[in-house]
Amino acid sequence: MTAKELRELTDSELQTKLKDLKQELFNLRFQLAINQLDNPMRITAVKRDIARVSTVMRENLDREA
Repeated sequence: MTAKELRELTDSELQTKLKDLKQELFNLRFQLAINQLDNPMRITAVKRDIARVSTVMRENLDREA
């Protein structure tokens, strides 16, 4: 998901997206711990998506202030 796509979402949608990504990261780490993870690069991708969502949320807060 690109930052441009994220900027089109509302604040509540961004919060939901962030919650879902954090849950996915938890599940991926759990799978990694028990050696059931097929694609370890997915962890990196999810972390970057979390950072993108957080950045867009912070940008939205700065615009409102």
